[in-house]
Amino acid sequence: MKAINKVLTASAALAACGCSQARLPQQKPNIIYLMFDDLGYGDLGCYGQTKIETPNIDALAARGVRFTDMYTEAPLSAPSRCCIMTGKHMGHSQIRGNEEHFVPTDEMGWNAVFLNPDEQGQFPMAADTYTIAHLMQDAGYRTAMVGKWGLGFPSSESTPLTMGFDYFYGFNCQALAHSYYPTRLWENDHEVDTGNPLVVQGCKFPENLDKYDLANYECYGGKYYSNDLMYEKMEQFIEENASSPFFVMWTTTTPHSAVQAPEDEVLYYVDKLGDEEPITDPGMYLPNRYPHATYAAMVTHIDTQVGKLVEKLKELGVYDNTIIIVTSDNGPAHNGNSPMEYFQSGGPFRCCAGWGKSSLREGGIRMPYVVAWGDRLKPAETDHVACFADMMPTFAELAGVEAPENDGISFLPTLLGKPKKQREHEALYWEFPGGKGWVAVRIGPWKGLVQKVRKGNTQMELYNLVDDPQETTDLAAEHPEIVAQMWEVVKSSHEENTTGVEKFKMDIEFPY
Repeated sequence: MKAINKVLTASAALAACGCSQARLPQQKPNIIYLMFDDLGYGDLGCYGQTKIETPNIDALAARGVRFTDMYTEAPLSAPSRCCIMTGKHMGHSQIRGNEEHFVPTDEMGWNAVFLNPDEQGQFPMAADTYTIAHLMQDAGYRTAMVGKWGLGFPSSESTPLTMGFDYFYGFNCQALAHSYYPTRLWENDHEVDTGNPLVVQGCKFPENLDKYDLANYECYGGKYYSNDLMYEKMEQFIEENASSPFFVMWTTTTPHSAVQAPEDEVLYYVDKLGDEEPITDPGMYLPNRYPHATYAAMVTHIDTQVGKLVEKLKELGVYDNTIIIVTSDNGPAHNGNSPMEYFQSGGPFRCCAGWGKSSLREGGIRMPYVVAWGDRLKPAETDHVACFADMMPTFAELAGVEAPENDGISFLPTLLGKPKKQREHEALYWEFPGGKGWVAVRIGPWKGLVQKVRKGNTQMELYNLVDDPQETTDLAAEHPEIVAQMWEVVKSSHEENTTGVEKFKMDIEFPY
């Protein structure tokens, strides 16, 4: 209890003192927000990864600020992205799960949806939603998203162009982003052909072929790698807007399944990691001869592009005034295409089925988070507890505008090396209706967790994350006063979702 009171008292004192904003350069900084898809806390070298090479991101971390306690607001793609866009945690979010606009029932499955834009996309945000992209536009920025959207189908009122982006290139529908050699991608409000043939997803490897012959897997790929197509468009946007402040969300689909990468890059990791068993029954994804090597190659491919981007920014003369952020939308997945246990993608957190993506365990919500800003930041590691809702007020402060109502706190003082001016969250709150329902709270070192909420469970588990980051020892019985305080956070943070989507609803029973 003393630890909690200390946190709350310090937070109140900081809020009351009216700390002034940190001094910023007169020229507004450019911002590039690189968000991986299903990348684990431990998948980058600067977070302890030893098998996957990420020298360029590691170099950014060495010259910038590396967060150890940064949290996504949701353990799944669409709700995580909605929270970033709106600055709201899951108790206030419009979108709290993945909900498709259309679910195919014929034998072609999602493959046919590629050919019909009316069937693509996920549940949309409301038409009047004010997003972080709108905020940056209002601050005079040119804005772009390159990668995956997943927050509204093409004919809805929630597309990148209606939600604050001047330019978009990539996947509108996250369900179609499971192939890295798609037949089509979206550019602004229309589809463009990539030159790739249609590959049927969710197919088993033929039993009459040699599963160890790499040549037999060529049919699952294509000529034009979507990561490269997207990077080229992003670089072009930056070149065209280098003279004015720009905001780019680089929402790569890497390393989300299915795992695919250029053959020479995969073979590099085969030499490094050794031979392995292929995936021949991939579920909804694709067969793969070397799944471990391919996963590693995908991450390194994006890292190489980060190095290329840094050189381009230097060439354009804007590198020193460009903030580059590297993170992930949620924790690592557990399936045959995502070898989270092999790579120990959870880092110091438990890494296995039920403890990564789609869970509120630390491996599902604790994110890698690197911030670099040329040579303007003092290299540091920070244990400041932050969350994705903090992007809205932080970017507003960087851009010199006022943020709309949100659930975040600007962490700019932490970036600028002024921890005494940094306000702290009194508590962080999560809820997730998937997996029979989850609720979680963090206060100081303590984390409360309730599972099977939609089944009526109210038994809260309690962990000390400093002493027990793998959440192995439940201390709830020893600290009932902390459990009670966490339930008060749940009561004050949860609001019923009003979208009418049953998957987003979760009735919470309060025991106190």
